[in-house]
Amino acid sequence: MTRQAPEPFSQRSDAPRKIGLMLINLGTPDAPTPQAVRRYLAEFLSDPRVVEIPPLVWKPILYGLILPFRPRASAAKYAVVWRDDGSPLRIYTQRQAQLLQGLLGERLRGPLMVRYAMRYGAPAIGEVLRELQAAGCERILALPLYPQYAASTTATALDQLYGYCSDQRDMPEVRAVKQFHDHPAYIEVLADSIRRHWRENGRADRLVMSFHGIPRRAVDRGDPYRDQCETTGRLLAQALDLDEDQWIVSFQSRFGRAEWLTPYTADTLQALGRQGVGRVDVLCPGFVADCLETLEEIAIEGKQIFLGAGGKAFHVIPCLNDHPAWIETLATIAMENLGGWLPGQAAAPGANP
Repeated sequence: MTRQAPEPFSQRSDAPRKIGLMLINLGTPDAPTPQAVRRYLAEFLSDPRVVEIPPLVWKPILYGLILPFRPRASAAKYAVVWRDDGSPLRIYTQRQAQLLQGLLGERLRGPLMVRYAMRYGAPAIGEVLRELQAAGCERILALPLYPQYAASTTATALDQLYGYCSDQRDMPEVRAVKQFHDHPAYIEVLADSIRRHWRENGRADRLVMSFHGIPRRAVDRGDPYRDQCETTGRLLAQALDLDEDQWIVSFQSRFGRAEWLTPYTADTLQALGRQGVGRVDVLCPGFVADCLETLEEIAIEGKQIFLGAGGKAFHVIPCLNDHPAWIETLATIAMENLGGWLPGQAAAPGANP
């Protein structure tokens, strides 16, 4: 009797492997209270990817000077933007996952689960990974919701995901989207959000594109973040057919005494007000969901700075949030990175399905 060769392992089952798509965002406190904010800040500011200061130097500062005092002031700011159903960042991120699940579920033949996770706070990356694996997901696509790559955002999220995988005996296959700062669909959905705002409210004298800042030394060490922010700004200005004097890229959320990326958004708004610019519109292209940094730092503090310096009108263009065009864009980015994992789909460039 002729012995039949064993079927290759990867072909033993005709059923497609279940895929988990994990959207990852920064995180948020559980409540707008000093206690909840302290827990959140303790986790966030203890991340060596976020604060690149030797622990022996940084820990006394964190626990002796920052955590005893900063949470109360930060909690008051969170309380201003907090909604009845919770943190805006969590609400919109959860909504994005739900809508993306529905959209991809209609289009894809293969089984796919979409969930969201937070790098700091809940739901934690490890918790969501366990949920996906318990549901039978053998392949995981991580999509950090940071268009521009930074070690302090995308890298630390992937560090944690890979760390949980490395502790497992039977590891899942993992892919990750590193960045999408210049993706045509992302640029177009941003441009369309601005056009929509202008159709409803008229055009501004100046468009300020405010990105979250990082320490300058991070860029000096090789972080591509600034270049990617400037690329996003340039491509967006081109899509809107803006002249060079009609737009500017700036950086917000400076923390500590070290030099961060400049120009600072607060200084930019103050200068524009003093120069007699009548109206500015501010867009935050590095955030795909409204949060404390957009709803309080820009919409409230930024407005006070600009108007106090002599400006006449200040508009904030909302983040992409749960707009249908943004969910379509997320689906496009996800599909491009799922290549070869779905029945009848070609492999993604450079991927090893």
